[in-house]
Parts: sequence; structure tokens; C-alpha cells
Amino acid sequence: MDRVGKRIWQNECGGTVAGLTSWNGGEDFASLGIGHFIWYPQGRSGPFEESFPPLLAFLTTHGIATPAWAQRACPWPTKAAFEADRNGDRQQELRALLSRTVRQQTEFIMARMEAALPKMLAQSKNPAGVQSAFEGLKQTPEGSFCLIDYVNFKGEGTSSKERYRGEGWGLLQVLEDMPKSKTVWQQPGEFAEAAKRVLSRRVANAPAERHEQRWLSGWHNRCDSYKRSL
Repeated sequence: MDRVGKRIWQNECGGTVAGLTSWNGGEDFASLGIGHFIWYPQGRSGPFEESFPPLLAFLTTHGIATPAWAQRACPWPTKAAFEADRNGDRQQELRALLSRTVRQQTEFIMARMEAALPKMLAQSKNPAGVQSAFEGLKQTPEGSFCLIDYVNFKGEGTSSKERYRGEGWGLLQVLEDMPKSKTVWQQPGEFAEAAKRVLSRRVANAPAERHEQRWLSGWHNRCDSYKRSL
């Protein structure tokens, strides 16, 4: 659990405490925690699933106190406002909370991964293939990390909002793109290559004004990390 959490933290935040509160260029939301959980400003929503409020609810159910002000919508309306308040009390409080709850954040991501399977099977045109790939990946630490990290990275792939030109880029789409493996030890590498194909397709389908090509190299590097042992 700790190794997985540290790898996710490294992938998303460079393993730094400062990286636990960020707002990426070209995005309309804050990205918080080891998994860069999304938090939309008040009155705003988007095609990507908001995951930071559910994380706070998860921490609360596990007896961890969270800031009262964080129970409402994200208080920073823009990236500029967020950056101006980087050293303010609220972001310092969040970084302190998030740096001491790495294991709980990892558990939250793992629970999300497990909950994704029934939804993916219900939507897939090849549910038997998806279940076989999912169950095979779970049999090795490296395969489990693929599932856990990718569902946090790009979602389940089950939301109709998370589509460009009708095609998604989440865990479901990667599992559907995987070939049938001969052994479970081949699967992390096959998952990595399928994820790169799915993400390349996303960039090709994305609206031109989003300039998503700028992120593709980094996304592919992250996928290549799935081939390494934990």
C-alpha cells in the first residue's frame, strides 16, 4: 500500500509536498492530493469527474478531521487566484492534511478502482475480455498498480461526458484495447502500450483549442512507468 501510494505521488506531484496543491495550466480546476483529485470552483463544472469532495468524505468516514471551509466549493475561482494564495492558510492546511493521509488517499483510489468494474462491464461491448484483463492484472503487484494509477489518472471511461468525438480515454477503453495475454506477467507491458494508443487517440480527437498535444509526451512517459517493477 505504501509503495503504491508513493509511486502515485511521484507520478502526479513529483513526490513533493508542494505538489499536493496545484492548478495546471490550461485547466479550469484545482488538482489536489497524491492523485491530483479534481476540485471545481463554485458554479463551474466540466467533462471530468470531480474527485476531491468524495476524497474528503472518505477521509471523514475514516475518522480524519477535514477543514470546515473545504466542505464547500473550491474557494479559488481561477488559477491566478489559486497561485496568489499558494502560501495562504488554506493551502498550507490542505498540504498538511494531504501529506499525512497518503495511505488513506491510496485506499480511496483502490476503492474507486474496484467500484469501477461493474460499471465498465455494463458498458463494454466485450465484457468478458474486460473482466479477464482486469482480473489478470490484479494478480501481480505491477498489474494492480496499472489499474489503480490509471483509473485515478484518466478515470473509469464510463462517463458520457468524458468523450471526444464519441470516444473515451479511461480505464475501460484501455482494457478493451488490450490483446489477450498468454501470461499475467505480460499484461503490465500490454496495458502500457494500450494506454498510449488510447491517449494518442484522445489527443487526435481533442478540440484544437485545448492544445492537448503538449501533454502527450508526459502521458506516454507515465504509461511507460507501468512496465517497471514496484
